[in-house]
Amino acid sequence: MSKRAVVFSAVPVEQEMAAYLQPGDFIVACDAGYRNADKLGVRPDLIVGDFDSAPQPRTDRETIVLPHVKDDTDTQFAARWLVEHGFDEVVLLGALGGARVEHMFANISTGLYLALQGVEVVLADARSEMHYLLPDHPLDLARKDWMYLSVFALGAPMTGVTMQGVYYPLQGATLSELDYPLGTSNEFTRPVAHLQCDAGHGLVVLTRADG
Repeated sequence: MSKRAVVFSAVPVEQEMAAYLQPGDFIVACDAGYRNADKLGVRPDLIVGDFDSAPQPRTDRETIVLPHVKDDTDTQFAARWLVEHGFDEVVLLGALGGARVEHMFANISTGLYLALQGVEVVLADARSEMHYLLPDHPLDLARKDWMYLSVFALGAPMTGVTMQGVYYPLQGATLSELDYPLGTSNEFTRPVAHLQCDAGHGLVVLTRADG
């Protein structure tokens, strides 16, 4: 049986992000992320953080207070906790954008960590959604109201890249590392786009139309 969690980080979320919540979700708030959980009307089952961006809340919810000096970010700690407790589906909200660009990159790295542990992971904000493309783990992504679909290699070239149902299809292609963003701003041509690769790790970004 699948175990699904929603992790709230500190970047303010819009009300429409409540669409990512499902009944029975295990809710984790990372530091100031408890404010986002409150905004969307859910109570955290677990709160973790060093509380450098918000006061530690007074609550009866389980709380893990982390030291200020540590290797893991608050969100990374939460990700490790979820893997150790058998969760296999994780949605990260409040993890993209915001004033701290380095935190966004850290959260993208945390998402990759989860994907490499076999977790189905999605990062989302009001205008975009991120997925991870790994070998032997193809993606079938519904067009819905997404306009653009971009694919970026993470850490090493991606080989054997196939993309179907898009304006610029690929078959057995190689996408180099981040120094050449060839996969930017593709578009759907079918209701579902199919993506797969033979080697490497990819970040797949779905984006709504401008305006």
